[in-house]
Amino acid sequence: MTRIKVAVLRGGPSPAYDDSLKTGAYVLSLLREMPEEYEPLDVFIARDGIWHFQGLSEEPHRILSRADVVWNALHGPYGEDGQVQQLLEKLKTSFIGSGILASSFSHNKELAKNLYRRYSLLTPESELVTENDLSSDERLVHIFRNYLHPVIVKPSTGISALGVRLAHSFQELKDSVRKTLEHSSKALVEEYVRGATVSCAVVERARGEELYALMPARLEVAKKRIALTFEEKKMVEEMARTAHRALGLRHYSSSDFIITPRGKIYILETNSVPVLHEDSLMHRSLKNTGWKPREFATHCLKLALNQIN
Repeated sequence: MTRIKVAVLRGGPSPAYDDSLKTGAYVLSLLREMPEEYEPLDVFIARDGIWHFQGLSEEPHRILSRADVVWNALHGPYGEDGQVQQLLEKLKTSFIGSGILASSFSHNKELAKNLYRRYSLLTPESELVTENDLSSDERLVHIFRNYLHPVIVKPSTGISALGVRLAHSFQELKDSVRKTLEHSSKALVEEYVRGATVSCAVVERARGEELYALMPARLEVAKKRIALTFEEKKMVEEMARTAHRALGLRHYSSSDFIITPRGKIYILETNSVPVLHEDSLMHRSLKNTGWKPREFATHCLKLALNQIN
């Protein structure tokens, strides 16, 4: 039987370079557990954006011509914002994950929040700040007067935990925005919601469901919260499904939420390329759901190759 050649893209010009290497290495290890079905092709993309295969730099189209399907394990800019998706679609290469527009929507927190609200998903209130707003303090004064403190300051594009700051005072707010704008064209100032942070992944056409939700996994637990109630779990799962549909994502995604002590649930962001390795939340969710990672990998490859009705 002819083996399916799977090009696994890892590394990339992104602050999430290390996570991408881990996800890529883990996916490669899963494929190597199934040597009769798959032939993994390790495609390394350096921090400068140069593609490499078997230790040699090579043009992307030449590398990808060897593959039947691509597993995009690139996190952050380039891998999640639509850039590599544009390349893959231009080359008419089958790949796991979302297309150009959906990837750019989920990567852009401002656009994602607008879509969340359109689909009645509760998300923390926020304001955008640009470099022009720093010419005077008017915009920041407005935010300081109208938001409870502290507030969260983060890049308007990117992935969780990169460049996120907590500002308690006006000076901290100003300094945080200024630092954020050093590596992002816009800063998102967001109300700070206290509670337990959980992540929930959804997978298309799995286990008899059109959009199957994995067991939610906790990122951190506030002191007064121990576990999700049954109702909270079901609500988080449904919100993750709604976010996936609202953003137009494909194959699978993972959304992060805050659950307050009173049970109010806010969606924070959605990742179109969730981190996947043995220490990741995605791996924990698969384990808690009773789904073997290599079976999940096979399912995703079948989705990309249109082998699942």
